[in-house]
Amino acid sequence: MHYADLSINGSETKVANTELAALSTFYRAFNNRDLALMEQSWLNTDETSMDNPIGGIRRGWTEIRGGYERIFLGKAAVYVEFYDFSVHQTGAMFFATGRERGWFKADGIQFDLAIRTTRIFVKWNGEWRQIHHHGSIENPELLEMYQKAVLKK
Repeated sequence: MHYADLSINGSETKVANTELAALSTFYRAFNNRDLALMEQSWLNTDETSMDNPIGGIRRGWTEIRGGYERIFLGKAAVYVEFYDFSVHQTGAMFFATGRERGWFKADGIQFDLAIRTTRIFVKWNGEWRQIHHHGSIENPELLEMYQKAVLKK
């Protein structure tokens, strides 16, 4: 199903279905820098993976958690919301693909973010848990700014 007029940032109080609730939980954890809730959002096994322009490829919950710790405990403030997305489900798995918009602030630097995003969830003990995330920044100038700001390159 395509959700052209809906954005998810974690502040949702009424969620139409469990897939959207799983997405909302992730964004609530991220935007509130809540590592405990983030851990509940992910499948906490070596099977998980993440691929994005800042963290590269991370495999297993331990590596992924380390990336979130760096963001959450660092000086930077980052906010993102998921929009113009579609959700595709089959049995015990669903994926959501769309766009993220938001902003980055740190050390007197601030800029808007625009990221293509895919998140894959699996059913684990009756709950949706994220097993994979892929994010890409299309604009080369934005990608360079973001990498310099975050990675201090």
